[in-house]
Amino acid sequence: MAVLRRKARRGQGADHAVDDPLDAAQERRVRAVLALGGVPQTDLMDGVQQVRLRLLERAAGGREAPRDVSAWAAVVASNLAMDWHRAKRRQERLGERLASLRQHEHPSGEDTSLLSLAVARGLDELPGPQRQVLVLRFYADLPVRGIAEELGIPEGTVKSRLHTAVRALRARLHEDEVV
Repeated sequence: MAVLRRKARRGQGADHAVDDPLDAAQERRVRAVLALGGVPQTDLMDGVQQVRLRLLERAAGGREAPRDVSAWAAVVASNLAMDWHRAKRRQERLGERLASLRQHEHPSGEDTSLLSLAVARGLDELPGPQRQVLVLRFYADLPVRGIAEELGIPEGTVKSRLHTAVRALRARLHEDEVV
């Protein structure tokens, strides 16, 4: 905290820019942790910026600065590397699912088109919040917890909206005699 306070005091002058919350050694350490965590070279700067942002958000939120900024930054970088791998695996699984959908033979292209149109109509008829969680969960493949965090709502609300949306969409598809 003292380091951030000193940096903040130095930046209080008339034309001084806000100082970087990470010094050069800490930035090198963050890059090393990200690289060793498997993050590609092209994404390292984004990872470093994420660590900076989280440190600045922490200070802006009035929370006390970590006792050891260097260690804290390394842990955050390690978590970011794990997140990067999870996102990569999620994208790969989504790609595999899409590829398998393309490979399955459907009785006719007309049946597939009817189903697609019915689903699109059903989505259009859902209230915005229900459509949003349904799309995030099943099309973007986000977990319930991730949706709740991103939207700033409780997990229970996400689950409730998903349940209601799926039930309404299912009823619509049965009503249209598509499924």
